[in-house]
Amino acid sequence: MPITLSPFSRGRYRVTLTQDEDAIAAARDLRGRCFGLGGRDGDAFDSVCVHVLVHDISDNALVCCFRMLVLTGGEEIESCYSAQYYDLSGLRGYAGRMVEMGRFCIDPGRRDGDILRVAWGAMARFVDENGIDMLFGCASFAGVETDHYLDAFAMLRAKHLAPKRWLPRVKAPDVFRFAARLRRKPDPKKALLVMPPLLRTYLVMGGWVSDHAVVDRHMNTLHVFTGVEIGAIPAARKRLLRAV
Repeated sequence: MPITLSPFSRGRYRVTLTQDEDAIAAARDLRGRCFGLGGRDGDAFDSVCVHVLVHDISDNALVCCFRMLVLTGGEEIESCYSAQYYDLSGLRGYAGRMVEMGRFCIDPGRRDGDILRVAWGAMARFVDENGIDMLFGCASFAGVETDHYLDAFAMLRAKHLAPKRWLPRVKAPDVFRFAARLRRKPDPKKALLVMPPLLRTYLVMGGWVSDHAVVDRHMNTLHVFTGVEIGAIPAARKRLLRAV
């Protein structure tokens, strides 16, 4: 089954799907700037993924990008990026088509909230066109110090842990086991204030997370595995995404 995403424009933004090397190079440059790497970001997964690009029509600037790795089912779960950091054996029995969304970034110089909305509209169209049953990936908090994010992690523990049958197990050598360590009651306002926008969007779609965060010192992030079962997304949220 070919992987597709029909190009579309909304307002001042144009969305395309590509595997073109020059276009991917531009996405890798944007990722390097967003992640503060001091150069171009890239790894072996770039060549096996399809890349979604969002350009500003007014100046043709690349303002957002992310990549998608499509799996026919859970038997392929060990081939994904996230499997480097999480034991995903619980998902091996998942029967539906899956897609890993990764390297999501928005140009830090652009403050237009429509960019995120258009990007998620593109994700919704990708899911629909390719018959995806589960969306997953790693959602990152900036930095590797946990103290600033304790209310956010407490909220994840209280409301958003993965179902036991899908729960990722610890694999990375350096992790923060927030579900086991935190017993505090979260302050919702403080939690949402520091919750990454990408993760907030996953959660309002009914998403769930791992019970621990991986401490990634190379990328200077704390990240949690996040999954969204498409069939569980609230109908109102699906309508909003598809309306984009």
